[in-house]
Amino acid sequence: MSLTVLVNAGPWLPVPPNGYGGIENVIATLVPELRRLGVRVVLATVGSSELPVDERLAVFADGQFGSLQRPYNQACGVVQSHLHAVVRTLRERDDIDLVHDHVEAAGLATLAALGRDAPPVLHTLHWDLAKHPELYGSFDGADRVRVNGVSASQLARAPQALRAHSVGHVHLATPLATDADRRRPADKAGHVVVLGRINPGKGQDLAARLAHRAGFDLVLAGPVGPYRQPAELAAAEHDPVAAANPDVRFWRERVAPHVDGVRVRWVGTVAGRQRDELVATARASLFPLRWAEPGGTAVVESLALGTPVVGLAEGCLPELIQHGETGLLSSDEDDLAELVHRAGRIDPRRCQTEAARRFSPEVMARSYLALYDRVRALAATPALT
Repeated sequence: MSLTVLVNAGPWLPVPPNGYGGIENVIATLVPELRRLGVRVVLATVGSSELPVDERLAVFADGQFGSLQRPYNQACGVVQSHLHAVVRTLRERDDIDLVHDHVEAAGLATLAALGRDAPPVLHTLHWDLAKHPELYGSFDGADRVRVNGVSASQLARAPQALRAHSVGHVHLATPLATDADRRRPADKAGHVVVLGRINPGKGQDLAARLAHRAGFDLVLAGPVGPYRQPAELAAAEHDPVAAANPDVRFWRERVAPHVDGVRVRWVGTVAGRQRDELVATARASLFPLRWAEPGGTAVVESLALGTPVVGLAEGCLPELIQHGETGLLSSDEDDLAELVHRAGRIDPRRCQTEAARRFSPEVMARSYLALYDRVRALAATPALT
C-alpha cells in the first residue's frame, strides 16, 4: 500500500538550504530516499525550496529565518501562519496518512491540539530537550502524536512526559555516506576544521585557543548568527541588532581575538564541493563541545569524507564515534590538543566504511519507515484508560 506523508519543514529556510541549515539539510537527505522507497511526499516549506517532491505547500515565498532577529511581537506570526496552512490542508484532505513534523515546539503543540482530527503524527526532536520545559514536561499527544530523537543520549535527557511518547531514535545521515567505502580518501593537508554554527555550545573559542597553544592550523567554517560571510558581519559592525545577537557577542568577545588569519581562520559558511574539500583534506574534524550535541550531522559528514573526529565525549558523539577506530574522544578538554596530533593514526578508510554502513540516507529512510508503521499502528489501537 502506498503511503502519503506530509513532511513539515517549517517556514525558516528553503529545502535544501543555501549553506547552513541543519534541519532543512536533514529533510533534504531524507525525502529523496523516502520517495525512492515508494512514499508520496507533500512538503510544507517555503516557495524557494527546490527539493523535488510530489506536492509543495508554502505560505511564504522565501525563508523567514531573518525575521527571528526582529522583536517577538513582529515575528510571532510567522510560524503560526505556516502552521495554519498545514492544519487547513489536513482538515481539507483525507489522503494524508501521516505527518512527519520538524517544527520546534510550535509544530508539536499545534498538531497535538488537533486531537483525533489529526492524522498520526511523528515529531522529530532535533534540539536540546532542556528547552521548553513547560511544554515538554506536561506534553500529552494522546494516541495521535509520537516523537523520536536523533540519538539515544538526547532522549535519555528528555522529561518523562516526552519520553512516554517516544518511539525511539534515528541517527542522522548524509548523502556523502552512500558508497563512501568505495571512494579513495583525499590526500590530507595540515589543517584541522571546526564545522558548524559559531556559538558557545560548539566551543570555537576553545578550538582557537588550542590551535595557538598546540601549534596546528585551524579553519572555522560556519555562520555567526544570521551572518554567513565575514564581509556580511563586518558590514554590521555598528548595527545594534547585530550587537544584541548572542552568537555575535560570543564571536566578538571570545573567538575573534584569536582569529589571526594565519594560525586560525574563519571562512564563513561553506557548502557543496567547497565544504567537502575543506573537510576531506583536514587531518581531523574537531568538536570541542560544551553542550550535549543531540544529532551531529557534521560528525557523520566528516566520517563519510574520510576525516577522523576528535572531540569531547558529549551528547551523541560516543554513539557515533568508535574511539580509536573512527576518532578520538575525551572527557577532558586539556586532552584535545594531544588527540588532534594523534588523529593521523586513524585510517580514513575505516571512517568511510563505518559511514557507509551506519549513516547513509537509505539506512535513515528505512528506519523512519519502521517508525511510521509503528506510529500508525499506535494511533489505530489507542491505549486503554
